[in-house]
Parts: sequence; C-alpha cells; structure tokens
Amino acid sequence: MPFEKSVLVPLNADETFALITQPDRLRRWQVITARVDLRAGGEYRWTVIPGNSAAGTFTEVEPGRRVVFTWGWEGSAELPPGASTVIITLEPAAGGTMVHLTHEGLSGEQEASHGAGWTHYLGRLVTAATAGDAGPDEWAAQPDLDPLSSAEATLAICQRILRGLAEDDYHKATVCTEFDVTQLADHLIGSVTYLCAAAGGEPGAGPVTSPLEARVATAAQATLEAWHVRGLDGTVKVGPHEMPAGAALGILSIEFLVHAWDFAQATGQQVAVSDEVAQHVLGLARQIITPEARGGGSFADPIEAGPDAGLLDRLIAFTGRTNTQ
Repeated sequence: MPFEKSVLVPLNADETFALITQPDRLRRWQVITARVDLRAGGEYRWTVIPGNSAAGTFTEVEPGRRVVFTWGWEGSAELPPGASTVIITLEPAAGGTMVHLTHEGLSGEQEASHGAGWTHYLGRLVTAATAGDAGPDEWAAQPDLDPLSSAEATLAICQRILRGLAEDDYHKATVCTEFDVTQLADHLIGSVTYLCAAAGGEPGAGPVTSPLEARVATAAQATLEAWHVRGLDGTVKVGPHEMPAGAALGILSIEFLVHAWDFAQATGQQVAVSDEVAQHVLGLARQIITPEARGGGSFADPIEAGPDAGLLDRLIAFTGRTNTQ
C-alpha cells in the first residue's frame, strides 16, 4: 500500500532538492546524522531519531527534479534496509516548489506508521524552508536510552547550539578558559575522532573551512556509525586504559551535552534537553568522571549545585563548571 503526500515548499527546485538530499540541510529538519552518496547506486544512512536509523540505495537522481531510493530500518525484520521505495518529485509551482512523495512497498500497518512519520517530517521540511531550521524535533526528545541512542540524542542537542552560531561567535571566550569557541569545537572533534578509532572506525573529517556544526557532524557521523557496527560487547582501549565498551561510548554523551552548554554559555543560547536525557548523562558522568580523571586535569572539582538546581545544572556543577565565565 503506497503512502502519498504533497507539500508546497517556498524555495526554488534546486534549493528544495538540496534540502532533501544534502546532509547539512537534512539535519535542519529530518535527521541527526546523515551519510549520503548521492548517485544512482550510492548508499545512504540517516539517523532520524535516537536509536532509529534508515538506510538504502539511491536508484534515480535527477538534481532539481526527482530522487528515488530504497528504504528500510536497521535492525528491523519487518522492513529492513532496501525493503521499500521512496519516490520524491519536484515541480515548480506558484510560491515555490511542489514536493510529491510516494512511499511504495509497505504493508497496511507500515503505511499507517510511515504516513504519520512522513506527515510529521514534511511539515518540518516546510518549516525549515521558511525559517531556515525546523528547530528541536519533539519526536526525538525522549528516546529509549542506551549508550548509543544517548550519544545520538546529545549530539542532536549540541548540533542545534552550533547551528545557532554566527561567524562573530567563533572566537568568543568560553567557560573553558584555555579555549575560544572554535578551539573548543576542535577539542570536541578530537575527542569524537579518538573514540571513533577506539571502535575500529575510520574517523571522518570535514573541511576546516566548513561551519563548526558541519565539522562536528561529519566527525560524529563516522564515530556513531563505527560504534553501531562494533556494538557494546567487551572492552576497548581508550588511551592507556581498557574500558567496557558501553562506558567508553558514554564519554560521547558527556562531551556532547556538556560542550553544548559551554557553547551556549559563550553565545547567549539556551540548551533544550529533556529530563530523561539529562538524568541519563548525569548518571554516566558519575560513573566516568572519577577522582583520577579530575586529578589528570580533565575536570575541576565538583561544585555544589544547590537544592533547586535542575538536572542539567547538576551535571554542569558535577563537571566543575560554574554559570559565569
């Protein structure tokens, strides 16, 4: 049973095509991370919400006019990658471009669930085309948390803050006194690529001239995909130490959420994080930030958060940070 829906996007066809195919545009309305080889026979992998990644192969690519790709969900027995087909055509229209989406190869139950999903995300597509960014995705706010989905959820939070940066923000001071905003992003990318190598992956690296959000996203996509392939069994080597794989991956959640707060503090933004995610990352921090880690200089001594502090504030205080630069 195919699902079909059309929306009017207030952009020209080429701009609309970029919004539905390019990773830096897809992150503004549909995905957390995206790997895209945009050619007939090329593969893609999109993490849509934490713990849920779609994958498939492009079968037709006509820039500005049409894109066709197979579709399915990693880990799904009912609809695995490649099991169905999405057809998107673009037609010039008064006020912009009409986007027609057809999703073929679905059962009745799958058509209902995917129809709700496409309706949600096509609405966000129109918002992103109108406002530049669709904002936080409420569907991704309360994931079922494990080390991998937590890393994906906190990456989404960090990327939203980084997308809010203007060029004038890049050299502002941060609460990490040795780093300005750009240097802190470089530090974060270094941590992300280090953990990619720990999982046996090939670190990703975007051009240094790219916006900071794109550079972090490129590194994070490669790292999270490497961990998805490796899994959480056994131990990995992080520096000179062997760690349980799940604990090593937990470092990413701390890095993404705490540094999102750092970037936000430096640039006058607010971090939007659910209590579930903040509580989970606080629990990870209490396991990972040991007295030995503090003694090595990675973290200052914890600060008293106060009885009325929220969960994010408790996490920040536990890392030794204060609310003032």
